[in-house]
Amino acid sequence: MQSSIPRDTSSEAMAKQDEILRGLGPAGRAAMAFELSDNMRAVVEAGVRSRHPDWEESAVRCEVLRLMLGEDLFRHVHSASGSES
Repeated sequence: MQSSIPRDTSSEAMAKQDEILRGLGPAGRAAMAFELSDNMRAVVEAGVRSRHPDWEESAVRCEVLRLMLGEDLFRHVHSASGSES
């Protein structure tokens, strides 16, 4: 069985992290997850804009969705919405 503690983290540090996360409660942990998701989307969007500075806003949004959803789910959602590729 593999340990869930990363090699660069002491068991004391992991216990403290667990204590803090438990103290946040479900709403606090959900808020943190949403914030992390928003931050990731911003990083992905910045990367798309960096690689394609001439793209329209709609093309950037579309590419961000493709990168975050994965190719198969993106195609399914994109075709279901009636959008052209």
